[in-house]
Amino acid sequence: MKKKFVVILTAVLLCLCFALAACGKNGTTGQETTSGNDREEQIVDTIYLTIGAHKIAVKLEENAATKALVELLQEGDITYTAHDYGGFEKVGDLGHTLPREDRQMTTKTGDVILYSGDQIVLFYGRNSWSYTKLGKMQGSESEIKEILTENNPVAVMISLQ
Repeated sequence: MKKKFVVILTAVLLCLCFALAACGKNGTTGQETTSGNDREEQIVDTIYLTIGAHKIAVKLEENAATKALVELLQEGDITYTAHDYGGFEKVGDLGHTLPREDRQMTTKTGDVILYSGDQIVLFYGRNSWSYTKLGKMQGSESEIKEILTENNPVAVMISLQ
């Protein structure tokens, strides 16, 4: 009786292990299966900024603000106007409020920051303040600085593609 129980328990545990291994990643990079509503949810770790003729990839941080931003972008692109401020950043009103997780930091060229929950700041210089970091623009510092200082103000489009 005891031996039969151990065999059945082992078989159940093996089935459970195989089932759990199959539930996580589905073999496609960047996608996970969610069990709550049986749909596939793509994990977005990059968004794009279009400034004039320039399209810049932004590698996202993992936080509540970026998750909320991606949810907004799934409804459509966001366009806003950014103005120079202080000779080291372009700032503009996002038109939406995102969750804040502010922490003291010193920014660098290429940082994409949430300020006051509803302002997007694109840095082409350094500043120390309490911000929520959204991500980092991909490209050289000189390229990013050139793009961000080319015109003032600039129209910025944020998109998923």
